[in-house]
Amino acid sequence: MFTIEHEFDATIITLIDEGRAELSDDVTISAFEDCVTLEQLDPRSQEPVRITLSMVQLNDLMAALDLPEGSYRLMRSGGEEA
Repeated sequence: MFTIEHEFDATIITLIDEGRAELSDDVTISAFEDCVTLEQLDPRSQEPVRITLSMVQLNDLMAALDLPEGSYRLMRSGGEEA
């Protein structure tokens, strides 16, 4: 299950674990104009852990989900490497 909320400066997506096994804490994804953050509560410390991805890193991640094992460099629009 997931929820989507549109705020002034970001789109917030929350992923809710509904699996049958031991459940993980919700993951909150905040999409801003220049980056995306992922946040989840650390079960050991009870502190939130945040990862920030640039838009280039996010595009690389999306491409990587559909590629076989290997090392890649994506070509950006205009023929430049990123």
